[in-house]
Amino acid sequence: MKYSFYPGCAMDEGAKANLHSIKGVAKALDLELEEIADWNCCGSTVASNLVGDFTQQVLTARNLALAEAKGHDILLACSSCYMNLAVTNKRFKEDEQFRARANEALAAGGLHYNGTLRIRQLIEVVVQDVGFEKVARLVTNPLKGLKVAGYVGCQTVRSIPYDFDDPEQPVLMDRLIEALGATPTDFPMRARCCGGLSNITARDVMLDLTYKVLESAVSGGAQVVITPCPMCQMNLDAFQQLVEAKYKVKFNIPVLFFTQLMAVAFGLPAEAQAFKYNIVSPHATMTQFAG
Repeated sequence: MKYSFYPGCAMDEGAKANLHSIKGVAKALDLELEEIADWNCCGSTVASNLVGDFTQQVLTARNLALAEAKGHDILLACSSCYMNLAVTNKRFKEDEQFRARANEALAAGGLHYNGTLRIRQLIEVVVQDVGFEKVARLVTNPLKGLKVAGYVGCQTVRSIPYDFDDPEQPVLMDRLIEALGATPTDFPMRARCCGGLSNITARDVMLDLTYKVLESAVSGGAQVVITPCPMCQMNLDAFQQLVEAKYKVKFNIPVLFFTQLMAVAFGLPAEAQAFKYNIVSPHATMTQFAG
């Protein structure tokens, strides 16, 4: 199974744990990832607000054009990147006027995009292309007794054209947790917003939303939270101490990318587990499983 891999900007810095665990897990799952050469930022929501939708989508489309010659689905892990690439790809397929204007802009860089590719989230590929049965067969360290809150977040399940799980009551993260031998916990906030980029413009809003997510996870008995989203992981992990200080609570709950949990269950080396990049240390909770 070959894919054109779009890392996105987060994996260069704040989400290094995601990149390292993805590489290890992809190899174990026989997923061949070829990084798109000379890829650029998708623009995310900040660029869209600054330069407008069309410019941001052309910026996004450059990545699609670079990947099209390979003919493989584009695989990515970031929810914001997925939304931007998927929306732009959809416009290329459905909006002839946009496609013509965008290709005129791309031509300035010697590029052209025909709209032939599919944009895939990593969690979608794990569910649909790999399957839970194969995931379970690869488990060498069953996570028996570990209680895990699967935090899907708001964007992952509501991006266009996400269509393989319920956007309000997603279940596939819990099924993945079970395939790894762990126990999914009761977690009503699994698809609620953590505040996203409001940590820049309205930090109190982000802290309040993040508190509610963490409180829900801990109240359900979770020992660890997993997520597919770099923004969710950053807010719940990096800002957890600020949440604790504001609300006079103590959570101290590790927040991992779901691929980190897979790396542990698969018995992959420490580099793939990538615990050293987490702010709230997972070592005390995961030592009996991580080896």
